[in-house]
Amino acid sequence: KEAQDAHEAIRPTDVARKPADVKRYLSDDLFKLYQLIWQRFVASQMLPAVFDQTSIDITAGDYLFRATGSVMKFDGYLAAYQISTEREDDEAAETDEGRRLPPVTEGEVLRLETLRPDQHFTEPPPRYSEATLVKELEDKGIGRPSTYASIISTIVEREYVNKDQGRFTPTMLGEKVSDLLVKSFEDIFDVSFTARMEEELDEIEEGRLRWKDSVKEFYSRFEEDLEQAKGDMESYKAGIPTGRKCEKCGQGELLERISRLGFFLGCSRYPDCDFIEDLSPEVGGEGETETPTCDNCGREMVVKRGRWGAFLACSGYPDCKTTRRLISGTRRARQPDVPLNENCPECGSQLVLKHGRYGEFTGCTGYPKCKFIRGKTLGINCPKCGTGELVERRAKKGRRRVFYGCNRYPECDFTTAYKPIAEPCPKCGAPFIVEKRTKTEAVRTCLKEGCDWEIAAPESEQKEAAPEEVGVLGKP
Repeated sequence: KEAQDAHEAIRPTDVARKPADVKRYLSDDLFKLYQLIWQRFVASQMLPAVFDQTSIDITAGDYLFRATGSVMKFDGYLAAYQISTEREDDEAAETDEGRRLPPVTEGEVLRLETLRPDQHFTEPPPRYSEATLVKELEDKGIGRPSTYASIISTIVEREYVNKDQGRFTPTMLGEKVSDLLVKSFEDIFDVSFTARMEEELDEIEEGRLRWKDSVKEFYSRFEEDLEQAKGDMESYKAGIPTGRKCEKCGQGELLERISRLGFFLGCSRYPDCDFIEDLSPEVGGEGETETPTCDNCGREMVVKRGRWGAFLACSGYPDCKTTRRLISGTRRARQPDVPLNENCPECGSQLVLKHGRYGEFTGCTGYPKCKFIRGKTLGINCPKCGTGELVERRAKKGRRRVFYGCNRYPECDFTTAYKPIAEPCPKCGAPFIVEKRTKTEAVRTCLKEGCDWEIAAPESEQKEAAPEEVGVLGKP
């Protein structure tokens, strides 16, 4: 499916301005972006590549090996634009169409480089990554290149999916919302309906369909579905019957409900019966293998579920009644607060060092009456105002990505997505350097305007997973 014509393409103002010709005028990021746009535009005007689907039989003693794949006969647009997709751990790379074969001649002697004995079992298809999800949207005719980014950001921000090792996993919230909407608006949430709407946009743009007729046809059906859903759609706030009797009182029926802590089962006789069963799926942090022990008696702590969700309790109960809260969204024990020799600037109560889901921060002991919070301090003075100090912060929207800013905000608006390090620049003498991380490497560089100092980060840090970043928001 081609791009929807109602969305204007991003293209070079002059195709004669080749990326190599303008490289010296652009920063690295701008050059890569322009090169991508230029190559894609040129490729869109070129002929398709041509491949021959073929098989190669290789004899090795009494054994016969067969390789099936494709051989390029004409590179076409690939001469200007090579499509890069996520092939690792993706079964698409093992299909006949996805495997490229080298050119060979009959009777050619081949040299064995490696022998890899593999045994394969039938497995479910891998979960979607961003790249494979976009490809599926393209194949189904849903959305256009200009809308793919907003589609993906929406399902992430609304917590309909979690991203684990680059792949999307639906959350319980996402599954429940999908079930309710598909059941009540079956025609609108059908894949063919969305694809048809995209075609109607083309017809409207070409003058073959009046937009008023298209909107009228849509709303006539949508209004009927909406009115019916108001009366028929199940409500998790009111409770959805499960057909199970309450395990505590034996009289009421268990209803599936939702609260700010997630989905749970509750008795229909509440408040006379307060039975609660948490339905939140088991979660765990990557690499968490150590079992925490009780601070009082030394026994193992175990995960238990209460009215307000999961928590850690001593396995020696009832002799030892020690409990600890869990960090939201994990099975890691919440570390105890560390008192600080500092008072809250808003209410005067003592400040404590807390450990939350997103790392360390300073909070007020007067919470929830006082909601003062200060991010993790870095011991580096703000390069813009000179009086403030840089602190670690997280975006309130989106994926709660880490960034660093001045603690005098909003008086000082200095921010950067790169982690400041309290070491002076060896070239220009700037008071600190920053660490930039990508999916493939980590480098240390200077933020000062006009300074080009940069080195690779230590090898131990290269192996760490790259954190989420939001891009540079400000410079001194």
